[in-house]
Amino acid sequence: MPHNLSNPDELHDPTGYGYSHVAATTGDLVFIAGQYGCDRDGQLVSDDFAAQVDRAYANLGAALRAVGLDYHHVVRLGTYVVDHNADRLPVMRERITRIWGDKPPVQTLLGVATLALPGMLFEVDAVAAR
Repeated sequence: MPHNLSNPDELHDPTGYGYSHVAATTGDLVFIAGQYGCDRDGQLVSDDFAAQVDRAYANLGAALRAVGLDYHHVVRLGTYVVDHNADRLPVMRERITRIWGDKPPVQTLLGVATLALPGMLFEVDAVAAR
């Protein structure tokens, strides 16, 4: 499937980690790599779960905007939570409701032991359709 890879200026340069942020097909699909609670330099913004969730979704929005899309183009989320427990669900539910209202995309949530970098607590990837 022909595609274009890109790394929006608003986000950190991920190539040193061996990936790109966005893969846009010449068709309708756009794939967004896992976004986490980091600043433009790739550094975690906080060790607080809610702050990481907020920044991860902001970074997802930046990746979508870079290819002319927005949150409402997202059809699937992959969500990864370190040491997941039910206390974290309200944080995620509130952010999802704020962004997507009563029409959230399909989603799979996985509790994981660890993520790519020390201190990461949350990561979200997405598939969007034009």
